[in-house]
Amino acid sequence: MFIGTWWSIVPPILAITLALITKEVYVSLFAGVLLGALFVAGFHPWETFDTLFTTMADSIDLNIVIFLVLLGMVVALMTKSGGSKAYGDWASQRIKTKKGALLATTGLGCLIFVDDYFNCLTVGSVMRPVTDKNKISRAKLAYIIDSTAAPVCIIAPISSWAAAVNSYVPEDSSMSGFQLFINTIPFNLYALLTIFAVVFLAVTGIDFGKMKIHERNAAKGDLFTSGKDDIESSESQPQNLSAKGRVIDLVLPVIVLIISAVGAMIYTGFLSGATNVVDAFANCNSSKSLIFGGIITVIFMGFLYLPRRVLRFGNFMSSLVEGFKLMVPAITILVFAWTLKGMGDQLAISDFVKTTVGNNASASIFIPVIMFAIAIFLGFSTGTSWGTFAILVPIVIDMFASTDQNMMVISVSAVLAGAVCGDHISPISDTTIMSSAGAQCNHINHVSTQMQYALIVAAVSAVGYIISGITKSWIISLLISAVLLVAIFLVINHLSKKNDIK
Repeated sequence: MFIGTWWSIVPPILAITLALITKEVYVSLFAGVLLGALFVAGFHPWETFDTLFTTMADSIDLNIVIFLVLLGMVVALMTKSGGSKAYGDWASQRIKTKKGALLATTGLGCLIFVDDYFNCLTVGSVMRPVTDKNKISRAKLAYIIDSTAAPVCIIAPISSWAAAVNSYVPEDSSMSGFQLFINTIPFNLYALLTIFAVVFLAVTGIDFGKMKIHERNAAKGDLFTSGKDDIESSESQPQNLSAKGRVIDLVLPVIVLIISAVGAMIYTGFLSGATNVVDAFANCNSSKSLIFGGIITVIFMGFLYLPRRVLRFGNFMSSLVEGFKLMVPAITILVFAWTLKGMGDQLAISDFVKTTVGNNASASIFIPVIMFAIAIFLGFSTGTSWGTFAILVPIVIDMFASTDQNMMVISVSAVLAGAVCGDHISPISDTTIMSSAGAQCNHINHVSTQMQYALIVAAVSAVGYIISGITKSWIISLLISAVLLVAIFLVINHLSKKNDIK
């Protein structure tokens, strides 16, 4: 009754609905997990218990958990050493405007394109002091981090996301996975328009909806708006900062983390049989490479801080524990989100989607926008872009491989864009959770503010995919979509100002 039917999507929808209504993400996710376990076990009490904890154990990605712990340690050490404060003081002397801080954060997010997890937490830890000094709300920081994580990775040929997409393309496809990925980049309207929106909003200073409330409060000194529920609290932050911290105490560890992680990705790629750098990234073990980079960075920070007495040994070790504690909320949410995804796999959400696609999609100009909408729904419900790729990319390739390669590229692009969009607005998405953690922002605050911006971009992208289906031209569809997006933002800003006057 529940397997492979519309019932399979009820648990994630319940979790998402409860999270948005109650603003209690832990209980909401657990409710979705529990309902999924009840469905899988046929409401048998012991089988439900066994299914819940077995699925949880099987769904946890230990490599990602370890990397998050290590990155939490790096962030705590940067803060305790005074490196973050020193960087904030240095940057504030050069970045003296809110616009400059927003653009600098966006630029750094676009530069770190290798992996979205790496992006979320690194950009947050580096730019948080700068955005705080310029009175930018944590919700706005989380939006920029999230909007320059997955949307950038999905259009970067050398990234863990490109490698994932490559792996989902059947071997007998008419073009290689890498060729297909390259061809989809100019048609990935949601990713391109999201990055454009972040830059446009930063330059113009336009804010609306709930984000405008957060930004007004930030201008008055309240960066959190609902500080008591925030990830950051006085207990969770390292106290007694070192007075000996310098800018290099933040910059050098970040450089070491980037070089060691990217180097490990290339190395593991060659170990897997790659013959060039591009193939190496496509075949790398990204999670183990990130762990390697994290370990190397923590060791390097010991050699950087201890001999100079920036930190004493006892303070260094206590910072490691504080870094672990800093990541506990994010890890807890991730564990529940992964478990919910595991329940969805057992309930055969993919079969339901395949049936839905097969019954409703026909060879027409509307297939790209149909695939875009289905990918959004699946990505939003499951909280995973990669799982959405795995389900829908092979279906689209089968539909067009022998008939129309241009439409195949456009439709695959729509799937990738929709998956990123669904992931972007989902409260149970790992990258959304990581962005909240990176900005040290209340998770529901981040979701509720970002969703209003993202849905506008999604609606414009849907129009763009209709145009793409008709014209098969990325230039025309992207140009019209960008103009439409600017027009909508200007209209919303005008209406928002009129309401403020009233």
